[in-house]
Amino acid sequence: MPQSFSITDIGLRREMNQDYVFSSDLPLGPLSCLYLVADGMGGHRAGDLASKLTVETVVNHVSSSVGEEPEQLLREAFELANTKIRQTAARHREYYGMGTTLVCCTVCGDELLVANVGDSRLYNYTEKGFRQITIDHSLVEEMVRAGTLDRRTARIHPERNVITRAIGAEDEMKVDFFRIPLSECGLILMCSDGLTTMIDDMEIESVLSGSKSLEEKAAILIALANRAGGKDNISVILIDTSGDRDGEHTRL
Repeated sequence: MPQSFSITDIGLRREMNQDYVFSSDLPLGPLSCLYLVADGMGGHRAGDLASKLTVETVVNHVSSSVGEEPEQLLREAFELANTKIRQTAARHREYYGMGTTLVCCTVCGDELLVANVGDSRLYNYTEKGFRQITIDHSLVEEMVRAGTLDRRTARIHPERNVITRAIGAEDEMKVDFFRIPLSECGLILMCSDGLTTMIDDMEIESVLSGSKSLEEKAAILIALANRAGGKDNISVILIDTSGDRDGEHTRL
C-alpha cells in the first residue's frame, strides 16, 4: 500500500490559495487509492471554487462507483467536473472564465495510472534519476516540443502560465493518460506550477534523494519555493509507492 503526504501553501504573493489537493492511501470506490492536485484560475474566488469543486466532484464520483475500469472511471470523473465548472460559470457572471488544472494518479495492480489536464505535474524519482511523466498543456510546452524554446528558458518565460487545456475551458475536453510499471515508480511527486516555476529540477531531485521523511521533504520543497519568491500557491503530494502505512490526508 502506498504511503503519502500532501500539503498546500498560499505562497508569499497571493491573497488566497486557489490550489486544492486530495490524498488517500486507502481504497476509494473501486480504486485502491487516489491522489489529486488542482490549480484553479479565475478572479473573484472563481479559481478557488473551480479547484475545490473539481476535486470534490472527482472524489464523489469515484466513491459512488462500483466495478468500473479505472481509466474509464477517471475519464468520466474529469468530464463530469468539466461539465459542473461550465454550468457554474454559466449561472454566475462573476465566475466567467473559471477553470482549473487537474493531475491525478492511482495504483492499478502492478501499474501507476496517471491522468492530467493542464500544467500541474507528476514526476517520479528513482536511483535512475528524476523524470517528468505528465506533459504540460501549455503554450511554452508547445514551443519546447516544436524546438523554438529550450527547457531552461521555458521555466522563466513570461507566458509560462498560459495553459492550452483546462477543466472548464471548453465543452469538449481531452484527458491524457499515462501508465508506469509500479516497479519503476519509486517516489512520486505531484505538484502545482507554484513549485516548478520557483525551483528547478536539480533542486527538487536533491530534496527527493535525501533520507528525510515524506513530510520533511514536502516542507523543504515548500520552503525553497517561498525562499525563491513564492509568487504562486504551492502544492505538493509525495507518494512512496513501496510504503505500507495506512492513512488519508486532505487539503491543509
